[in-house]
Amino acid sequence: MTDRPLAIVTGATGAMGRCTVENLVATHDVVALGRNEEVLAELAELDGVTTHAVALSDHAGLAAVVEPLERIDVLVHVAAISVRFTVETATADDWREHFETNVIAPAELTRLALPRLRESQGTVIFIGSGASRVPAPGHAVYTASKHALLGLANTLRIDEANTGVRVSTIAPGPTNSGMMRSMQAQAGDDYNEDHYLMPESIAQAVRYVVDAPADAQITDVSVRPRIEVHLRKDGEASKPRRSA
Repeated sequence: MTDRPLAIVTGATGAMGRCTVENLVATHDVVALGRNEEVLAELAELDGVTTHAVALSDHAGLAAVVEPLERIDVLVHVAAISVRFTVETATADDWREHFETNVIAPAELTRLALPRLRESQGTVIFIGSGASRVPAPGHAVYTASKHALLGLANTLRIDEANTGVRVSTIAPGPTNSGMMRSMQAQAGDDYNEDHYLMPESIAQAVRYVVDAPADAQITDVSVRPRIEVHLRKDGEASKPRRSA
């Protein structure tokens, strides 16, 4: 690592996580955490990126990643899971799995990183979901976990108010990703990637939060598709023209 600021990104081998790593490495050294070793190997080719294949449920493994770091300026929690369950169909194990990945792991990694984040007056970013504001039908477990993540972020912001640590939640709408493909497949729906946000747009939202002036804290960012999926009409142009 260099004397550049350092960012940790979880879920780095998914679409949003990878784009976030590729965006932040322009200005930060990046520690990328993920499970897909092929993608991690590709990210490791980028100058300034260090990769770790670690399960977020492996709390000792997370500690082994964090403890040697001399500084942490940015922590971005991208990793998440979503399986379609109603209250009726979900088992206790389904609830545990979602909360372990979507809530407990971010809380534990944040706890481990807090001493360094306080030293740098750094920024913690939780990638939430539109489901934390508007419930997603048929996704009781995922929706509940994202509500819990929002509560975690909002409480952390209060608790760290006098340490200089900034806390933000970015809530993406439907985004072109492996998770979205899986969710649509579970629902039996067709998938058209042009109807969704691009993962690069979420990475740009992360950049917006990271680059906020020192006197400012951007607490909540909602990123929605230019045309909401449920408002699309047959024959609607797939890709809206960009503003000049």
